[in-house]
Amino acid sequence: MDISYFWTGWEAILHTLLIGAVGYLTLVILLRGTGPRTMAKMTPLDFVIAVSLGSVFGRVVTAVDVGLTQAVVALILLVVIQWSLAALRSRWRFMRRLLDSPPVLLYYEGELQAKALRRHRLTDLDVHTAARQAGQGSLADVQAVILHADGTLGIIATDSMGDGSSVLPFIERE
Repeated sequence: MDISYFWTGWEAILHTLLIGAVGYLTLVILLRGTGPRTMAKMTPLDFVIAVSLGSVFGRVVTAVDVGLTQAVVALILLVVIQWSLAALRSRWRFMRRLLDSPPVLLYYEGELQAKALRRHRLTDLDVHTAARQAGQGSLADVQAVILHADGTLGIIATDSMGDGSSVLPFIERE
């Protein structure tokens, strides 16, 4: 067995320490500077950026052939892309439609929305589970169940419905 499996010298160790420390501080500063939007409940866009940042950070910390400047530039690039897409998303409706998943009504006024359940690969059991998790023993007290962009199921009780303005635009048309 070759000793290089266990030890390749101090240079690689020092490289990992330097890149790891500077990369971590860079990420903290970048994420702190971009505001809470970056760390909010994740939309698909946020999830892709988070996975990419983690992948890049993991790669640059362990790869001896990646320099400090290249590591910092890669992290900055990903955060700038996320920030830019979030800014475009907040300004133009067509970017929101392109980047976001709209909420989907799965249950409304006593009726499961079969088409929406099929489209999102959910079952009536998922709706019942969400109702139980929200403290509802029966769907009789539930006015609506909504699939949010982050994949969670939201429950709106009958006595909390109000005028329905945050729900009715998402009823699937058959």
